[in-house]
Amino acid sequence: MKTEWWILLSVYTVATGVLFFMPKNRFRLAVVAFLFMQVITFLTGLCVVELGLIEYPVRSFASINRTSFDYEFYIFPVTCAVFNVWYPNHRRPLVQLGYYFVFSTVLTFGEVIIEKYTHLIIYIHWEWYISWITIFISLFIVRLFCVWFFLKPRT
Repeated sequence: MKTEWWILLSVYTVATGVLFFMPKNRFRLAVVAFLFMQVITFLTGLCVVELGLIEYPVRSFASINRTSFDYEFYIFPVTCAVFNVWYPNHRRPLVQLGYYFVFSTVLTFGEVIIEKYTHLIIYIHWEWYISWITIFISLFIVRLFCVWFFLKPRT
């Protein structure tokens, strides 16, 4: 098996393993964050690939979709669920902003390493800072949605 497939298999294993450590009382939040992130990544992922900004030479379901099914529909949504489940709600705004920065930076760093050393992703008209910005914005939008979705109505 090629290195790329081993990377995908190990990332799937880690992401699935993380789901088993979700607190049961936050399961609904994780599901909402996961599903809403899938909506965002489906739309943006298709646009980015169709505009020729990024290419995914090694991917699952290659004959069906040119985006990375693995990242767009599972890995990033699982990461977003983790982000929202353990979000520091009652901490200072600077800590909350740092939380966004850490998640965006770690995901971007991993993507840059994968882009440089594998054929899982190829930047055509794309740069690492565009990934960082889009990850940050995506996490922010999903966080706003989750806060709104679970807002308790005033009576």
